[in-house]
Amino acid sequence: MTIVTRPQKPLLGKLRITSTLTAETGLHIGGGGESLDIGGLDKPVIRDPMTQQPYLPGSSLKGKLRSTLERLLNKPLNRAGGSGTYRYESDDLADGYTEISEERYVAFEGASTCQVSRLFGSTGGSKCWIKTAEAESAGLTAKNSPIATIENESYTRVKGRNSPARLIVRDCHLLEESVNRLGRIDTGLYMTEWKFENGIDRITAAANPRQLERVPAGAQFRFELVYTVEDAAQAAQDLQNLAIALSILEDDALGGHGSRGYGKVAFENFQFYYRGKEQYMQLASGSVYFLQPILELDNTADLLENFGQLTSAVQQRLLPATEG
Repeated sequence: MTIVTRPQKPLLGKLRITSTLTAETGLHIGGGGESLDIGGLDKPVIRDPMTQQPYLPGSSLKGKLRSTLERLLNKPLNRAGGSGTYRYESDDLADGYTEISEERYVAFEGASTCQVSRLFGSTGGSKCWIKTAEAESAGLTAKNSPIATIENESYTRVKGRNSPARLIVRDCHLLEESVNRLGRIDTGLYMTEWKFENGIDRITAAANPRQLERVPAGAQFRFELVYTVEDAAQAAQDLQNLAIALSILEDDALGGHGSRGYGKVAFENFQFYYRGKEQYMQLASGSVYFLQPILELDNTADLLENFGQLTSAVQQRLLPATEG
């Protein structure tokens, strides 16, 4: 019998990042359930079922930030998705290859070191090949595990291991001021606007009208991220990648139809809060105060310019002797 020990992932602390996300142009994130009524919306926005207010799902923001970072770091497309699409994924904790088809492999970086998978997490692949020695030491092999020679080394096909995300992206809900402002507009829709568009047939010049629902320009949402600090050396790189991805998002678009002017957003009024492991353990004593931010910055340009201040503030709180 082989006993394999899998160490628990460490928890050094949590960094909470809040900001104001402003829609600088009309924004559309679809909610499905398109209306079939005559004159109804072709594409409604997603709404909170309790309040009926539009909101920005954390899944949409996380997906956009992840795809941005994948392109920035030039990650290969190794995992098949729906509708003939591909994406990048670390198929295992260790470096290896994804089998695309017979005799065709794409290299991936293991989730333990991959800058994308560390932040956003990864799911183990079913067509994953890692070095045989690594597979055996991790207890991933079975009697009939396929073995192949790739780049002159022995690899074994295994079920890849998952890696939880270090980053949590919250749903973004409207700020109270925006709720009041949008509640007063009169467009025939609640807190949103109609956007009428025409598709023109290039042969007949016939118009194909459609109506899209958008969150109006100027709407502001509360934006919040939580980053789990597991490795002090990797934290600075992870946070810098996140700051760059936010900056790129401002020059790109959030939601659908970005090439037609939708979804330009801006981040302002950043606040950073840090809670260390020791602080969490002292909660019952009431001697730990969490409400004071460790750093405040105006916008993404300010964040990138003063990124050293953020990393220094976090590093200081990772020191064993530091309290509060």
